[in-house]
Amino acid sequence: MIGFYIHHHGWGHRVRAGAIARRLPGPVVGFSTLPGPDDWPGEWVRLADDWTAPVVEPTAGGAFHWAPVLHPGHRDRLGVLAARLGTDLTAMVVDTSAEITVLARLFGVPTVLVALRGQRRDRPHRAGFAAADLILAPWPATAPEPTWLAEWTTKTVFTGAISRFDHMAVPERPSPAPNGPRRVLVLWGAGGRTVTPGQIQAADAVTPGWQWVLRTPEFPSPDLWRDLTRADVVVTHAGDSAVAEIAAARAPAVVIAQPRPFGEQKATTRALGAAGCCVTLDRWPEAAEWPDLLLRASRLGGAAWGSWNPGTGALHAARAIEDLVRCRRLMATSRRATEGGTP
Repeated sequence: MIGFYIHHHGWGHRVRAGAIARRLPGPVVGFSTLPGPDDWPGEWVRLADDWTAPVVEPTAGGAFHWAPVLHPGHRDRLGVLAARLGTDLTAMVVDTSAEITVLARLFGVPTVLVALRGQRRDRPHRAGFAAADLILAPWPATAPEPTWLAEWTTKTVFTGAISRFDHMAVPERPSPAPNGPRRVLVLWGAGGRTVTPGQIQAADAVTPGWQWVLRTPEFPSPDLWRDLTRADVVVTHAGDSAVAEIAAARAPAVVIAQPRPFGEQKATTRALGAAGCCVTLDRWPEAAEWPDLLLRASRLGGAAWGSWNPGTGALHAARAIEDLVRCRRLMATSRRATEGGTP
C-alpha cells in the first residue's frame, strides 16, 4: 500500500497526486484535510482540519515549519498518519511537507518528496530533503532550480510537468476566428490571489478584440480541456498544476507569479521565461499593458511547452516510485537473509 500525503493549500497538490496515483498498479491511500476527489483510485483518509485552536510555538525555534504545541488538530493528524506508517504502508509520497517527510522516514518507510521551486535551504526544508529517499521534481532536467544543493539533485527524478491531461493527445491549435473575437481564458486557482475582479474587467475593457472568460474554483470550467484547447491565450498564475495543464494543451500563455512562501511562483516564472515557454510576469500588469502582452503571447505560441511537459510526467513519477519500493524491498530482504545466515 502506497500512501500519499497531500497538502491542503490550493487544489494543485491533490490534482497532481491523483494523476500519479492512477498510474500506479497497486493500492493507494490518500491522506489530506481536503475532501477526496471523485476519481481517486483507492482509499481516502480525511485528516482533522481544526485550524481554530491556539497556535503555540509552531516552529520549535526554527526546526519545523509547523508543529504547534498541544494543538489537537495537529496531534490528531499525525496520530492517524503514524498508525498507518507503523502498519501497512510500503512507501509514502509527500506532496508536500518537510515534517511529514521526516515522520515517514523515522518509521522506516521509503519516502518520496514532491519538490517545489524556490528558496528551500532553511532548516526544515533541508531536513525534509535529506530524509527523502527520492525527490520528484515536476519540471524538466533542462530547467534546474538554481538554489538547490548538489546532494538533493543526485536523488532527484526530473519528471517534467505532471498533468491530469497527460493521457490526452496534443491538440492542433485553432486558427483565430476571422470575424469574431479571440479568446482569453483566465485560469485562477484556490491557493490565494491578489488579483481583483476589477483588474480583470479593466484588462477586458482595453482589449476589444478579445473575449475574456474567467475560470476559478468558485466558477469552475465544465470542460477544462476544451477551454484550454480552444483558448487563443491563457492567463494564469504560476502554480505547478495550472502550468502543467496549460503545457499539456500547448496553449499560448501569460503566466503571472502570485505571492507564495519561499518565492515559489517567482522561481517558476523565471524558469519558464528562460525556457521560452510563455510570457511571464512577477505581478499583475497595468491595464494598458494587456494589448501588447496578448499579442506577444499569441506570436510566441505554445510549441515550446513540449519541453516542459512531454506528456509522460505522471507515468515517469509512478515508475520512479515503483522502482524505489522494489529496490528498498530487495535491500531489506537481502539484509535479513544475510543476517539470518550469520553464526
